[in-house]
Order: sequence, then C-alpha cells, then structure tokens
Amino acid sequence: MRIALVSPYSWSYPGGVTRHIEALAVHLRASGHTASIITPFDPQDSLSARLHRGALPQARQLDENVIAIGRTVGFPANGAVSNLAIAPSAIWAVRGELARGGYDVVHVHEPIAPVISWDVLSSCRQPLVGTFHCYSTNRLTNGFGNLAGASRLMNRLAVRIAVSEAAAWTGRRFFGGEYRVIPNGVEISESLERPCAVAPSGERPLRLVFVGQAVERKGLPFALSAFEALREHVPVTLDIIGVERGELAHRLLDPAGVTAHGKLSDAAKEEVLRGADLLLAPSLGGESFGMVLTEAFAAGTPVVASNIPGYAGVVSDGVDGVLVAPGDAAALATTLLDLAYDVPRRAAMSSAAAAAAARFAWPLVTEQILAAYDDAVAMPLPEGAVQRTQARIGLRAADPAQHATLVGRRLASIEPARTTSRAPLQTVGRRAVIVAAALAGMLAAFFAVRQIGPGKIVSSLVTSQPSWVILGLALMCAAMAARAIAWHAILRAALPHSRVKRSDAMQGTFIGVLMSATLPARLGEPSRSLIVARRLGRPVETLPVVLGTIVSQTLLNLLALAILGTVMFSSVDIFNGHHSALIAVAIAPAALVAAIVIVPLLIRRPGARSDSDRRAALLARVHATALRVRAGMRVFREPRLAGVAVGAQLGAWALQCASCYVLLLALGLSGRAGLAAAAGVLFAVNVTAVLPAAPSNIGVFQAACVAVLSGGFHVSAADAIAYGIILQAVEITTAVVMGLPALLREGMSWRDVRLRTMHTAPVRLVVSDSQQLVQRGAAEA
Repeated sequence: MRIALVSPYSWSYPGGVTRHIEALAVHLRASGHTASIITPFDPQDSLSARLHRGALPQARQLDENVIAIGRTVGFPANGAVSNLAIAPSAIWAVRGELARGGYDVVHVHEPIAPVISWDVLSSCRQPLVGTFHCYSTNRLTNGFGNLAGASRLMNRLAVRIAVSEAAAWTGRRFFGGEYRVIPNGVEISESLERPCAVAPSGERPLRLVFVGQAVERKGLPFALSAFEALREHVPVTLDIIGVERGELAHRLLDPAGVTAHGKLSDAAKEEVLRGADLLLAPSLGGESFGMVLTEAFAAGTPVVASNIPGYAGVVSDGVDGVLVAPGDAAALATTLLDLAYDVPRRAAMSSAAAAAAARFAWPLVTEQILAAYDDAVAMPLPEGAVQRTQARIGLRAADPAQHATLVGRRLASIEPARTTSRAPLQTVGRRAVIVAAALAGMLAAFFAVRQIGPGKIVSSLVTSQPSWVILGLALMCAAMAARAIAWHAILRAALPHSRVKRSDAMQGTFIGVLMSATLPARLGEPSRSLIVARRLGRPVETLPVVLGTIVSQTLLNLLALAILGTVMFSSVDIFNGHHSALIAVAIAPAALVAAIVIVPLLIRRPGARSDSDRRAALLARVHATALRVRAGMRVFREPRLAGVAVGAQLGAWALQCASCYVLLLALGLSGRAGLAAAAGVLFAVNVTAVLPAAPSNIGVFQAACVAVLSGGFHVSAADAIAYGIILQAVEITTAVVMGLPALLREGMSWRDVRLRTMHTAPVRLVVSDSQQLVQRGAAEA
C-alpha cells in the first residue's frame, strides 16, 4: 500500500504530532508499505527565527521519504505554539504531490489545523483517514472553525482516529462523527535495566525528570516550586529535558541540584528516563495524550502527573503513577515527599509502568492504523450521482454509518473535579471582585468623559506644554532612583553578612516599578524581592528577609503619606469633613507592620511538648519566617543607615510631589492649584492604589485626580481628567524607561518575572513522624 502522511506542522520545529508521524512512517515501511511524509520545513536562517518569535529550527535532514512544502509561521494556540504553513505555494505543493504520487490512502494528521489539512480534505480524491491529536474545550475557536466549514470538511474522512478519549471527545463535541481511539505509539526496548529504588538516606539522591518546553501549559514553574520545597527535606536532583539553561535560569530561586539538558536525541532522553525515579508532568491542560508519559513507562519510570483528561487516560492513578490537581505546587510537592520515603511503592509502580507500556507498543498501534487504512480503501462510494456529489463536497459523510451523527452535541465534560488548596467559591469570588472593580473603574471613566465631553479633555491635553511634561518625567525618574537608594540602605542593615550592591537595589526597584505598572494587585513588590534575592545568593534563605525590608519601606511611605495628608487637609477641606475614612485607608498597612513585629512574640517557640508534631512544625515555620521578615526592619536600629533610608525615601516623595506640581504648570493650572494640590493628588492616587484591581489602576487614578483638583481647588473636570491622564502617562513612561533596560541587563523578559511572581509562591512541606525518623537516621549516618 502506498500511503501519504500529511502534517500541517513544521518538520524542523518538531512536536508530539511530528514525532508520531515520523515513528509511524518507520513502522509502516517495516511492515512492507511505502510511506511518504508531506510536511512544511523551515531552514536554519534569520527569516525562520523572525517568523517564530526568535526560536531557531532544529537542524534536521530531509530524506527521500520526506517531501518539504515550504515555511511555517508560529501561532500561539492552546497554551503552546503551532508552527503552520499558510502560504498559497504550500497548498499547491501538497496538491501537486498528491496528484502525481499514486497514493492509495491519504492520512491527514490534525485535520482541524488550517490551512494545509483543510485544503487536503476539500481537494483530495483518494480515500482519507484523519487522526485527531488535540484536546480542546474552547467553544469560540472551534465555533469559528465550523463557521468556516470545518465540520463539512470532516465528513470527507472515511475513518476518523483519535489518539485518546480526550481527543475523541473534542471531535464528537465540535465536529460530530465517531472516532476510533488508537493511541500514540512508543518504542519498547527488549532489555530494561533500571537502578534500584532507594530511600532518601541511601547512597544516591531521589532523581526526578521533567520533559517538555518552557511554555506555560507544561507547568514547569510548578515543578520547580515543588522541587525547591522537596530538596529542603530529602536529597533530590531534577533533570530537565527540552529547556535550555538560559530559559531556566530566571525561573529558579536556587539552581542547586537542577540540570538543564536542552534538546536531546531519543537515545539520550531514554537514558535519562531510565536513570530517573519519577517523571514530573505537571501540565495545566490542553494535553490530549502525553507521549512523554508512555516514553517514561517504556523506561520503567513511574510518573507524577496532573489530573487532566489527556493524562488520566494514560496513567492508572496509584498503579503506574499518581495524579495530582493541576496548578497545585503544594499537592505536587507533598506527593513527591510521600513517594520519596515509600521505596516499596515506587518499586511496584516502576514494574507496573513497564508493563503498561506494552499497551502502546508501536507494532500494536501500527496494526490498528493499517486496519483503518484497509477500511478506508474498501469504503464503497454512495449510490447515485446526487449522493456522490454530496459526499464529494462534504454534505454527506463518506462513511454511511456516521451520516446520522450530529455536530455540536452537548456532551458532558470529561474534566476531573478540581481539588485545589483554594476553595472554588473563594477563587471565583476573588476574581469576581477584581473584575468588578476594574469594570467599575473603566465605566466610571467612560461616563465621566462622556458627560464632560471628550473635546474639552482633548483640548486640555493639546494645550499642555511639552517641556514641563519632560521635566516632570525627569523628576519622576529621579524619584525612582532615590527609592532605590533608600532600599539599598535598608537591605544593607537587614543583611549585614551579604555584599549588597547599590545596583542590586536599583535593578530590583526598576523592575518592580515596571511590574506594578503592568500587573494588578501590587505584584511589583514580590517581583523586586525575587530579583534582589537571586542576585544576593542563597535566595531561599534571603527572600523572607528581603520581603521584610519592603515592610521598612512601607513604614517610611506611611510617614510620607501622613506628611502629604497634613499639607493637603490643612490647605483645603476636600472631602467636606469626611476624610477620616481616607486617612484610615492610608494607615491600614500599619496593621501589617504591627503583626510582623508581634507575631514572633505571640507564637510559642518550636519544641513545645504539649503541641502535636504537625502543629509544632507549622508554628516553627511561621515563627522562623516572621523572625526573618522582622529582620528586614533592622535598619531602624542603625542610625547612620536609617538616616540614609529616611532621607532618600522622603526625598523620593518630594521629587514625586515636585513632578506633580510641574505637570500642573504644564497645563497652566498652577494659578488655581499649587503645591498643596500636588501633595493632595499624590496622596490620593497612592491611597487608592493600595490594592489596584487593574494594572496602573486605570480609571481610579483619574477619579482620584478629579476628586482632589475639582473638589478642593475648583479646577474644571475636563482639566482634572487631562491632568490625570498626563500624570499616569508620565508614571507609566517612567516604569518603561527605567524597567525595560533593567530587564535587559538582568537577561530576563517581562514574562519570566511574571511567571515567577504569579505562579511559583514558595511551598512549605510538613514532614510526618516516620519521615522525621528517616531524616534523623540519615543525619546520624
């Protein structure tokens, strides 16, 4: 049989589908058939990098069985990147090859991927087989596909194959039809030699491995966070395949025990898997099968994977692997800790994994696919010219047995119940509050602009003086530098045994300002702490202390706000006697400071006999963390450094106030609103930004400016909004001008900092009594 295997994805940016096609072709030829692969191909040049967001293709050779049809472009899709050919020349190249190739059957992989697969379904004359590799619940994109005729094109398939029940569910839900589930295959070696499972006190550490790209869908940040928690209790190493060292550096607080292998050959990858005790597969979703799971099984390596539909169809929970809630680093770390101490369980899981691999052996998979080809070739044509025409254009299913199936059936979800550490109602409520606050701010801004008149606001903006705006920007940048100088003094006092450079504080401050301007909920504070902790070394130990230094800066900020509030309220009664609530909001962070100071005194020191071991361990961690955070406030015990910190921090606020005043000059408002108005604006925008619901607090920021300028200084609403727009533009420009160069110097991207800040909060593990005994035995040995 002569077979054409059509792939819409680039051969030189290989993923799971490409690897499946390559292995299938080898086994089809081994069975005596002729198999040609028709696929896009990207050469190693600068144009390929530009078309794929800087990623270079792999150096792969084309043999006589691979027909290249042109370049691809990288498109973000389903949490990853799909490298698809979209040029008309690629379509004509496929049509030409199918017309002259004399193929008996054409096997289209990922029929739902435009545009190559779609064109083959619409134009090909040979019997068609399609394999669906994708699992998706996205009604929007799949709905658009159906509007473009996807379900009609699928009707031309004589046989529909899905690599898993998850992929079959996607096909039934959005495109109708019935599907044969034939899994991805795996190569199984005849001899399988594996190291014996050992306890944490044995001669070697626990060996973990992660295989995948550094894309958010694969869950690498959660694997790293769980590993960082685990290595505090047991000797452990982590091998990462598919991620380069440079991609990994900024996702770790401490790289000890982690090895980034980058891309490996199949043989080298198999060697690493055989030497591992457990495979980590913490994907967040979008996986239809997970070839890495079966590769681990073939190496006799059990897996700890996310409980998502694609993985749940491969892993037998508790037998050849363990399934944990996706996106829950604490649950992942706890599972790994339990398995680290349970040697017999790991050994039994390893044997079960090796046995499970037989279900996915390539000879068995190839046999099932050949049966599908035979059925497609033997499929009779519909009787009658009308019915044959309907089948030709997809109005009638090629397989009469599928003709009655419906498109868009309401199938029950196959997503498992999520059991994360955060209650679902709490999660939904938190997100609802953030979204509601952001929408309220935007709606308020919209109606305010509509009532005042956009023309008046634009007129105020146009008449502003650029030279004053530039001066205001310079003053705002100087204020950020002064804040960094203050923080440097605080860091030096808190970490007397570390060599804290001023450049460390500068880098952290500037990057933190950029993140605060682009992310909600003041995530700039942990961002800058992570940057400085990494630069100082021993980040796991220093991070709590660095976070404590932010508390010291908060105290100084409260002092500055009190001064600004005094100036403002002594000049004019803006809030008609109701400003007590605003003052209360301004001093609310003082409660946090008080708690940090008092908590270590209230918590009994660890080791109390009356407490249970678990509760004592928890209190011990809270006590130790509180002490480290309180150490960040040590600057107030050292007069010289405290003087620098206070002077620089208050100087930064003075520069910001001067910037606010200069922008009043830029709009010609200084006659009605002077320094008191500038102080009032600075006070109001900082109070309302304590917990911003949207990046840069857009909308609320302008409302605060209007409340101060219009309510207290009789500035027109149009001028006040124009002032708020310019002031916020100056602040955002300051963040970009100072933050982006800092990111480049740090060798990081905005996405690196965001992922580390939002997805990898430190995880702490509670060790059981029996595990503590093992630890003590290992320490004594």
